[in-house]
Amino acid sequence: MATSKYTIITDSATDMPKWVIDKYNLRVIPTPVVIEGKDYFDGETVFPNEFYDILRSGKNVTTYHINEYMFYQNFEPYAKAGEEVLYFCFSTGIAGTFNAANLAKAELLEKYPDFKIDIMDSKCAAIGFGMCVFFALYMQSKGASKEEVMEAARFHFDHMEHIFMVDTLEYLYKGGRISRTSAIAGGLLDIKPIIEVTDEGKLEVFAKVRGRKKAIAKMIEVIGERGYRLDRQIIGSVHADCSDDDDAFIKALKEKYGIKKCVKGFLGCAIGAHTGPGMMGAVCLDAPSPAQKYIDELLEENDPSFEFV
Repeated sequence: MATSKYTIITDSATDMPKWVIDKYNLRVIPTPVVIEGKDYFDGETVFPNEFYDILRSGKNVTTYHINEYMFYQNFEPYAKAGEEVLYFCFSTGIAGTFNAANLAKAELLEKYPDFKIDIMDSKCAAIGFGMCVFFALYMQSKGASKEEVMEAARFHFDHMEHIFMVDTLEYLYKGGRISRTSAIAGGLLDIKPIIEVTDEGKLEVFAKVRGRKKAIAKMIEVIGERGYRLDRQIIGSVHADCSDDDDAFIKALKEKYGIKKCVKGFLGCAIGAHTGPGMMGAVCLDAPSPAQKYIDELLEENDPSFEFV
C-alpha cells in the first residue's frame, strides 16, 4: 500500500504483531532458533504461542543471529528486480546481524552494482525495535521519502525507552548472564530483574525487585519518569506468554498516564530464549518525535485494521 518507491524490510526480533505485517505486506527475515539440535525459524517454522511450552518442557534451546548467507538470499530478489531497500536491523549490542547484513550487501553489490540498499542499526530490541519500524511503515504509507523515514528512524532509535521485567532467573543463568549462585539466591528471594536497553543497544539490568506485583509497579513508575508526553504517544508492549498480565499492565499505564493507544507484541525467540516465559514490559519515546505529525494522525486514526489495544 506504500506510495514511495522503496521497500522496508526488517527481522523477527521486532516482535511485530501479525496485523502490522499483513497491513504493510512487511518482509520479516526470521531469526534462527535451534531446538534439540534442529534449526527452526522464528515466525516461520516455530511461533511464540508454542515456543514457551517448548522452553518450559526443558528442551535444549539456543539461538544464533541471521548470517551473511541468509541475508544474501533475502536481499537478492530485490537486487534482481532493481528495487530500492531500507533494512532495519536488530541491535548490534545484542546480535551480529548488522555486520552480517553489510557483508551480504557488499557481496551483492559486486553482482548488482546498481542495487540501492540502506542498512540501519536500530540499537533497539523487541517491541521497541518494532515500534520504530511501525512508525517508518506508516510514514512511508503517507508518502514520506526514504530520507525522511531514515531521519525519523534515527531519532526513534536513540530515544526509545525499553522497560522490561524478567520473571525467572533460570534462562539468564542458562545463557551465562548470571552465576548459578545468583540464580538460586534470586529464585529463593523471588527477585525480578528490570531490564533496559542502553544507548549502545545492550540489554542491562538496572533494578531488582522482589515479587512480580512490585516489579510491574516499578515498571509503571519508570515509564512515567522516562516517557515524554505519554498522552501524545503510541506506546508498545510485549509479553512472553502472559497476555492477561500484559493487558492489566497496559490498562494501568493508560489510566495513570492518559495513554490512548498501544501496539501489543508477543516476545519471539530472539530474546525469549534468553529471558524465558513471563517476561513483559513496555516501550515509549523519551523526547518529542520529529515525526509527531504522523503520530498525531495515528492517534486520531479510526481504521479498524489498526488493531491497537
